[in-house]
Amino acid sequence: MKRPYEVGIVVRLDSADEAQINTTIEQVRGWIEANSDGQVTKIDRWGRRKLAYEIEKQREGFYTFLHADIEPRSLTELERNLNLSPFILRYLIVRKED
Repeated sequence: MKRPYEVGIVVRLDSADEAQINTTIEQVRGWIEANSDGQVTKIDRWGRRKLAYEIEKQREGFYTFLHADIEPRSLTELERNLNLSPFILRYLIVRKED
């Protein structure tokens, strides 16, 4: 049974241009929708923001939030992919209220 989640990501800006940022967001969308385990319903692009503290020598990041309905059993694989991506500084997956 799919449940509503919000996936927040911060994309690094040092080696990423606009095309790389879009590619990274589409890659995350693909991970969510892989094997029909999820469906992205909305993408909020907050844009370039200053980080509260330095992460991996970065002071700014590109904030994006993906609202999606995801099977809970596929969250482990999604987290693994987010962790291994060289372009994502931080991520957070939160279950939304029904």
